[in-house]
Amino acid sequence: MIAEQGALSATTNNVANVNTAGYSREQAVLVASDPVVVDPLTFGTGVTLQSVESIRDPILESQIQQQTQSQGQFSTLASALQQTQVNFTSSTGDIGTAISKFFDSINQLSTNPSDLSLRQGVLTAASNVATSFNTTANSLTRQQTSLDLSVVQQVGQINQLTQQIAQLNVQVSNLQNVGENAGTFIDQRTRAIDQLSSLVDVSVIPSDNTLTLITANGAPLVTGQKSFQLQTQLNSSGLHDVYSQGADISGAITSGQLGGTLQARDQEIPAISAQLDTLAAGLANAVNGVQVGGFDLNGHAGTNLFNPPPVSGVGAAASLSVAITDPALIAASSDGSAGSNGNAEAMYALNSQAIIGGQSPTDYYSGIVFNVGNGAANASAEQTASSLVLQQLNDQRAAVSGVSLNEEAANMVQYQDAYSASAQVITTINTMMQTVINMKTS
Repeated sequence: MIAEQGALSATTNNVANVNTAGYSREQAVLVASDPVVVDPLTFGTGVTLQSVESIRDPILESQIQQQTQSQGQFSTLASALQQTQVNFTSSTGDIGTAISKFFDSINQLSTNPSDLSLRQGVLTAASNVATSFNTTANSLTRQQTSLDLSVVQQVGQINQLTQQIAQLNVQVSNLQNVGENAGTFIDQRTRAIDQLSSLVDVSVIPSDNTLTLITANGAPLVTGQKSFQLQTQLNSSGLHDVYSQGADISGAITSGQLGGTLQARDQEIPAISAQLDTLAAGLANAVNGVQVGGFDLNGHAGTNLFNPPPVSGVGAAASLSVAITDPALIAASSDGSAGSNGNAEAMYALNSQAIIGGQSPTDYYSGIVFNVGNGAANASAEQTASSLVLQQLNDQRAAVSGVSLNEEAANMVQYQDAYSASAQVITTINTMMQTVINMKTS
């Protein structure tokens, strides 16, 4: 009766937790008690509730944790790249449109080189080009700063979870060391590890009644009852690197939300910014080269239209600006006469010349737009695929560890019937014993 009552309690607990996230159903393990031998007879002694075990698949749990890492990485990366893509999808205010309008204004100027209104139009268009570069570059910098803040926040979340897992290791170990069921704490620990996996690439190493957690590069996170905190430190670029035990592990973190954030902050955005700097510097230098080779409206040698970009090109997009404010200083003439448009035509020809990395300015910019869009699309596709795989794995875990009300109802009836039958046996034996006693005393 005690064994059946214990099994019935396990079933009741399963039913109560049918909607509890991360709960693994419990199963009563009933074994036959050791028989009593009275030569030449052997008498059975009934049933014993050996243990109550939570049903889990360790291999499936490991697969879920690995897939959770990938899903966290691609989700974060896709979100960051989609935000970046916004800077390159405007149909009126993007860099490509500004460059096209700039060359269109020069083409119009070539039809009447002495017209001050057309000259002012060139200056306005040049200013719009500089503003577009500045706006996009600054937007990328702000996004990089926002991602850096996310790095600090994610490291804080990782540290909270590792502390929680270390504490759960203690609770699990204390119960299992005395032969008690630690299923509830193991479920909590598994859920915490799933959450940790969504943040960082982590490997789980079983050890006796506890777990050891390390990152992909071997940095310790949890060892038994002790957790190891990650730290963040500012680097020379003003961004936070991730440290473990005094060692910089930023470059070794490749999965989870933290891995996706670091990839977007340290690889994707800097690559786009570098391409913008190359375009801005190449365009400014090419235009200035033609400008100083001509003559302005006053017959004087031309001066730079754009302020010269840094020699290294770094920061050229963010610092691009127009060097002149007087429209008469635009060097449209090739011979010093007011009606000459030779230099304006030479400047307009830059629009189709391979002046930046073997490409025209508009083609080079189109390549940037394509790369940004392609990166966002690929990350989004990876996220979708990873989410589908993770959902399938979670469905499999639910099939293994989840609670089925139909199954529990059947178990409940089975254990209840066994309990009632056992009680009936005891009642019958008591009646028989009472009858024998009455016979002896009568």
